Amino acid sequence: MNCYFVDTHAHLFMESFDQDRGQVLQRAMDKGVSKIVLPNVDLLTIPLLKKTVAMAPDRLFPLMGLHPSSVKDDFEQVLASMEQELERDKYWGMGEIGIDLYWPENKSFREQQIEAFRYQLRMAKARHIPVVIHTRDSFDLTYQVVKEEKEDSLRGIFHCFTGSYEQAKNVMDLGGFYMGIGGVLTFKNSKLGERIKDVPLDYLVLETDAPFLTPHPYRGKRNESSYIPLIAQKLAEVKGVGLEEVACKTTENAEKLFGI
Repeated sequence: MNCYFVDTHAHLFMESFDQDRGQVLQRAMDKGVSKIVLPNVDLLTIPLLKKTVAMAPDRLFPLMGLHPSSVKDDFEQVLASMEQELERDKYWGMGEIGIDLYWPENKSFREQQIEAFRYQLRMAKARHIPVVIHTRDSFDLTYQVVKEEKEDSLRGIFHCFTGSYEQAKNVMDLGGFYMGIGGVLTFKNSKLGERIKDVPLDYLVLETDAPFLTPHPYRGKRNESSYIPLIAQKLAEVKGVGLEEVACKTTENAEKLFGI
């Protein structure tokens, strides 16, 4: 195959990879996954993120951001610290940012999440870097905020897209945005394939969300970037195209978005 893969979303700095991080990176390379984008979570994960990137700086591309599940009353101070970090080091985008209304404890910080999300979108616009957006149980609200903040400089990925075709069309209509397709596509009862069947590859990128959302047949085990080809193969089947076409187009999309 002439094209390699990009995993546009993996948390390889997390504790679940502490015992075999080097082997995980090697397995990804062996499966043709040559570049991996690493979205941050909170202030505590920044040192772990930087330490992981140092293992393979030509293959690992860090993002800076405050995950919506980590948004609390002190989010303004946290984001001020993250702005300082953006000045100190090279980051390829803002992520993982967005709104999460799945967990009850998150719902109590709904307004803070919206405010933090909007602020981080503006941080990205000011720096002309892309965003990676979390939308768990909040797609319509999250999309509305993005639409309100949309300018030519605002572009990015709706991470872990599982929405309807109408929601996919909304993403396409924004301009400059992609949908991240991961392990959910391979799940036995997933309807995602039907929903994105008519979405052109021009709007799709591949992701694992490792260590979460492991694709079939490894569901229930830890996810890792070497499983990207399983997602790509399923996407090729859904689209009725060859695996190489999926690899080439999704890689082109990812490299264009992040400048990697």
